[in-house]
Amino acid sequence: ISPVPPYSREQPIFTTRAHVFQIDPSTKKNWVPASKQAVTVSYFYDSTRNSYRIISVDGAKVIINSTITPNMTFTKTSQKFGQWADSRANTVFGLGFPSEQQLTKFAEKFQEVKEAAKLARDRSQEKIETSSNHSQESGRETPSSTRASSVNGTDDEKASHGGPAEAHLKSENDKLKIALAQSSSNVKKWETELQTLRESNARLTTALQESAASIEHWKKQFSACKEENDQLRTKIEELEEQCNEINKEKERNAQLSRRLQELETELQDKELELEELRKQGEIIPQLMSECESVSQQLQAAEEKNKDLEEKVRTLRTEVEESKHRQTNLKTELKNFLDVLDGKIDELHDFRQGLSKLGV
Repeated sequence: ISPVPPYSREQPIFTTRAHVFQIDPSTKKNWVPASKQAVTVSYFYDSTRNSYRIISVDGAKVIINSTITPNMTFTKTSQKFGQWADSRANTVFGLGFPSEQQLTKFAEKFQEVKEAAKLARDRSQEKIETSSNHSQESGRETPSSTRASSVNGTDDEKASHGGPAEAHLKSENDKLKIALAQSSSNVKKWETELQTLRESNARLTTALQESAASIEHWKKQFSACKEENDQLRTKIEELEEQCNEINKEKERNAQLSRRLQELETELQDKELELEELRKQGEIIPQLMSECESVSQQLQAAEEKNKDLEEKVRTLRTEVEESKHRQTNLKTELKNFLDVLDGKIDELHDFRQGLSKLGV
């Protein structure tokens, strides 16, 4: 059931989105999430009752329905989190905002609505006091006027003005009775509200004590969050370095893409060559037959080559032997020439001797 029916005169005056939490009723320290995700949180104003409410709905479930009173206070516990205690709902609501700016706007609106509720309460009290004072003064003045008229008036005046004066006094008395009944009922209402306010104040004091106890816990969490922030900063620096590397990788990828385009063009050229080769491949069977004939000829040539190699080997051995013989012949020829030279020298000497003898 929606907390704001369509026939209601309540109108939303401020709307935002936040994560809603409620204090754990058993421990009064831990927060329990009332919504799985960020939901709409709105301020509503009821013109008939002159009251303000904070309402939030998650699907078909009402998770906040808090009437704002002048005694409530909205406390910022962190940069993005705030809370307030509702004595009528017997709980403490917490809101987590995505930014500090939204939290400040919500807190300013809470203070504004709180002052408006306080002003409405003061005006209602002034109305009750003026109505009660007016009833008391009229109750005091009416008997004196009747006494004065009864004492100072003559019998003729009584005869001429007695009837309408009594009717007027009766109507005034009836009005005073109604006013007194209303004032007594209002006094009872204010007494009950005062009692509820006292109870809410007691609950708020306990809630404040619990919140003071939880401040240490929040301080520890703040230090832990600070350490996490430092770690996140280092991670951010690492990520920035990785981003620089990623930019380098992007440049490399751009170069690779250009190279890929070049390869694609080369591939197209190769495909064209492949088409030509496929066309030439149709001639392959003929070439295969020719190749077989050539292979047969090659085998015959290889056999001839083997024979020729054997002949070459024999020729090489014969050449080696002839070379060896030539060396032997050269040595023998050299020796013979040496002997011949000696003989020639002897013949020359002999000739000279003969010439001398002839002389």
